Formats: sequence, C-alpha cells, structure tokens
Amino acid sequence: MERDIWQEVLDSAIEIKTGRGKRLTVLPDNLVARTRVQTKLSQSEFAALLGVSKRTLEQWEQGRREPSGAAKTLLRVAQNHPEVLRELVI
Repeated sequence: MERDIWQEVLDSAIEIKTGRGKRLTVLPDNLVARTRVQTKLSQSEFAALLGVSKRTLEQWEQGRREPSGAAKTLLRVAQNHPEVLRELVI
C-alpha cells in the first residue's frame, strides 16, 4: 500500500485546527538558553537577574562566549531552582 502524503498533511492540519494536534516543546542545546527558557524569563529579565547585559547573555546563548565562574554558579541555581529566579522578578 502506498502512502498518501497529501492526505496525511491534510489530516494533520485538521487535527491542529480542532486542537487535537500534538504540542512539542523543544529545549535549546545550549545550557544557558535552556536554563533561561525553563525559568520562563525573557532575555532582558534573565540578563538583569544575572547582572549582565542582554548582549552578553546573547553571546553566551550563541556559544560565542563562556560565562564566568560566578555566572556559572548562578546558572546552576537557576537550573535547579527556577522558581527562585521567577520570585526575584516579581
């Protein structure tokens, strides 16, 4: 039996439209970006909490620069206890 790709696409579109489609959350490979996404903070908010510029955070997320020792410690806290950082934003 041959697959009908166009019918599969149509069926998927109908599923999505009716709200029955599957939703996947893909976390970034980069530890810094993944930690920020898990805390549900914007880049600006996350950078402010870490005491760095948004540009520095972007560089970390893109792998162009490495966080310092102190920043790595804060990132570990954020990764293990994201609720603590979210409380600090409030």
